[in-house]
This record gives sequence, C-alpha cells and structure tokens, in this order.
Amino acid sequence: MANATGADGLLAGIRVLDLSQYLPGPFAAQMLADMGADVVKVEPPAGDPMRRLGGVDGDGLAPGYKLVNAGKTVIRLDLKTVEDRNAFERLVGGADVLIESYRPGTLDKLGLPRSKLASLNPGLIHVALSGWGQDGPYRLRAGHDLNYMALGGGLASSGVTGMPVMAHPPVADHASAVQTVAAVSAALFRRERTGQGAYLDISLMETVLGWQSWPLTLANRGATPRPAGDLLTGGAACYQIYRASDGRFVSLGAIEEKFWAAFCGTMGRPDWITRQFEPMPQDELIGEVAATIAAYPLGHWTDAFAEIDCCFEVVADLTEVAAHPHVAARGQVKVSGGSDPLVETLFGLRVDGAAPPERRPLVESDAGAVSRRWSV
Repeated sequence: MANATGADGLLAGIRVLDLSQYLPGPFAAQMLADMGADVVKVEPPAGDPMRRLGGVDGDGLAPGYKLVNAGKTVIRLDLKTVEDRNAFERLVGGADVLIESYRPGTLDKLGLPRSKLASLNPGLIHVALSGWGQDGPYRLRAGHDLNYMALGGGLASSGVTGMPVMAHPPVADHASAVQTVAAVSAALFRRERTGQGAYLDISLMETVLGWQSWPLTLANRGATPRPAGDLLTGGAACYQIYRASDGRFVSLGAIEEKFWAAFCGTMGRPDWITRQFEPMPQDELIGEVAATIAAYPLGHWTDAFAEIDCCFEVVADLTEVAAHPHVAARGQVKVSGGSDPLVETLFGLRVDGAAPPERRPLVESDAGAVSRRWSV
C-alpha cells in the first residue's frame, strides 16, 4: 500500500509498461515505481540482456539488473508471435504509460506502430527513448553513453589538457531517465486536464546537448571552455581536486571569495587570497596549493577543515559512502542480500517529511496475472 504522504503516493494508480532494456528506460521506470506507479517490465523470452551484464550472483542474475528493476513486476512476451502480441495489446489498453527503447521503426516491424498503440489507448503516454531521436540521419546509428556524451558536448571540456575523460556512472543514461520522468509527469498532468495522450521522443544525446547552452555560447564567442583551463574545468586553484600524502583526494569548491579566503586562512597562506582570479590556467598557484596539501595525509586535512565553511570535502571512497554520517542520517542507502550483498540507493525524494520509500525485489510473473490485476 502506497503511503499517501510519501513519495510512493505521488503516482499511486498509474500503470506503466516498461518495454526498455539496459539502463536508461528501466531507471526511468523505476523512478516512476518509486513514486507509486505499478510498473510491469516486458522482456523478450531470453530476458533483458542486462540480466547477465558484468557477471551474475548465485540466483543467476546480474546485480545491476536486480538493482535497476527492483520494485517492478517482470513478464516475458515474444512480440513476434500473434498470441503474445495480443496479450501485450491488452496490457497497452490498460496502461497509462509505455516506455520503449527500441531503435526507431522496430515497433512498426513488430506490428505495433505508434498509430496502433494510440488507437488501442488514446490516453497512452508513449515514451520513445532512443540514442539519437526518432528522425535525422543518425536515427538508426548504434551508440552508447560515451558516444552520446561525445557528440552532445559532454566530453569536450572535461578531463585534463589534451585528453577528455569519460564519466561514471554513465551521464547520458541517467540524465535521459530523469528527463523521461519529467516529461511523463508533465504529460500525465496535461492528460488529467484534457484527456489527451502523448508521444514523447526523447534522445539520450539531446539530453546531454540540452545542457550545453553556456559552453556553446562561450565557444561561439571565441572563448571555448578548455579541459583543465577554466574555472569549472580544472583551471582554477579554488575549484580543484588535490591529492594528500597518503594518496587520498580532497575537493575544493571555494568559488565565492569568502570561501576562498577561509580556505587560505586555514592553510596559513593569506597571501593566496588576492591571487584567486589570476589568469587561467593557474598552474603556478595550483602547484603551490597541491604541494602544501600533499605534505600531509587525509586525516590532517579533515581535522583542519572539520569546522571551516569553505566548500572543502573528502573524495569519498565508494566503500565509505554508505557509512558517512550525513548519508547514514538521511537513510537513502540500503544494504541487503546476504552472501550476495546489494547496496541500493533509494529514490532521493522526501515528501511531507516521509523517508524515501523502500523497494521490494523484482517479481517474475506472467501477462495473464497482470491482466487480471489490471482488469484488462
């Protein structure tokens, strides 16, 4: 039963068919489930390939698959057969949202074009989530997160001088999932007022591209952001990552002058204060700060800055995140799984003071059981 005052009460009663695979679509559908939607994931007979991606646990499933599909009911249908396609069409008739991540034209080949889905359910919110979008010369081109980041501008100003770096976890995958949830929520709001369904064309590359207004403007003005060369790309001493003597790292985000002054004072180097806005890249100043921090281990710096308000934080090791006092106090991380532990990050939303809702493990079922539950 959804908690009417929590996040899992926001979309209670909404039915979602998740016809997507791997990460972007399933993560979007999981966020909808976290907000109370009844999500049914439809997989081919062989299952989502992510079931085996990166190695499996004792239950035969990859941990990443179990994590991103927790909270859902999973069924298997062969949409190339008439019987299973008919079963799927019945489910479409009772759904509010359909999320699919096929290459453009695939549903047409399966006998399930956009027009037919709309005729089965005029109020359906149909999300077509793809790498490059439903039209354009790249519509059928293969790609993964790194490629979408590359063409969409997400790598151009990252990394070190002369070499972009890839981000992890995958940015385009997760960003497009969030964009999907935002678009679905808006489409459901419109349908509530007008009864009108929607066809949502969401591209992973364009999700990244949508973040590039500022960098593209700067580039058009002849001031292209440079890797390790500008304020937010690693060219400033006040916005930087530094290594301590024990190999651990700290982050400094002292962009505001008051924070930079507090940092310099704590370091015993008030002479650095007036140098904050020296021309970039600030190689000399960065080198001086780096050398000072490298003289002591991480513990020295965490003690020194424990009470200093200057945007100074440890780069946490992944094994440390869950136990961090602030993370633990907020209750967003859940560890379960016994001999095959899963570390699950719950939906980062608190509604009316309620804690983030916990997810049940994924449940395997069949189309008939879902049809009866949905009464379709």
